Amino acid sequence: MSTSLKTFPTWAVFSLVTNGILILAVALLLLREQGLTAFLENVSAPSSVNYAATNAVVTTTKIRDEPSTGKRRKLNYQQWLDVLKQEAEVAAKNKGKNLNVFLGDSISLWFPTDLLPEDRTWLNQGISGETSAGVLKRLNLLDKTQPQKIFVMIGINDLIRGIDDVKILENYRQIVDSLRRQHPKTEIVVQSILPHGAEEATWEGKDKLIKISNHRIRQLNTELQNIASKAGAKYLDLHRLFTNQEGNLLNDFTTDGLHLSHEGYIVWRSALKIFEVY
Repeated sequence: MSTSLKTFPTWAVFSLVTNGILILAVALLLLREQGLTAFLENVSAPSSVNYAATNAVVTTTKIRDEPSTGKRRKLNYQQWLDVLKQEAEVAAKNKGKNLNVFLGDSISLWFPTDLLPEDRTWLNQGISGETSAGVLKRLNLLDKTQPQKIFVMIGINDLIRGIDDVKILENYRQIVDSLRRQHPKTEIVVQSILPHGAEEATWEGKDKLIKISNHRIRQLNTELQNIASKAGAKYLDLHRLFTNQEGNLLNDFTTDGLHLSHEGYIVWRSALKIFEVY
């Protein structure tokens, strides 16, 4: 027994303990607030963001808050890149306190600004429909910024497009390695790919979605955890917080079996706040 414990990777022990605490803490937090609705009533908008100094960020972020409440503003990929470049330049120039960055696709993109953890400045670099290859190609937009943390979540669109696991993982390795080189003082956080709603999904691309098994996503997440640990990055296991007994995305946390509902973002917010402590 002692020999087995000695050969068991230290990072694996730390990860199991940390994520176990995270899952328990989020569950207790939600229960303490007597349900998601009561919890939401106590959520306040970030107070430390210098809105005047980061006007470009705030202006473009407002576009992102409209997918379910109004007409969505259509931007092509190049237009989104231009927007993100502008935001990153403003963040680099103003050097906001405790800059945190989201890198990812629409799931990160639509994170409600009023639910983002307070006491830090947030730069959302998400693009709808983004893939791991796309993120890898645009990391240079962050070169002049000095983030405290960079949170990466990407991969579901790769799977939907039929990209194989080997290529996804290789892109992830390059993303994490590149971020570590360019931002040596920044904490890089790899976030797990979330499950989907399977047969209960109503997303317009359901046929493509259900061809991806949630078991495959779990296996990918295991590999992402390995990549993060070997590169000296952190790993945040959100997957377990969003799954039902069948391993699918919980209905209460999604709008269509792929994207998150307001309640889903509350859970994510809670995980981010607790992850900060540990």
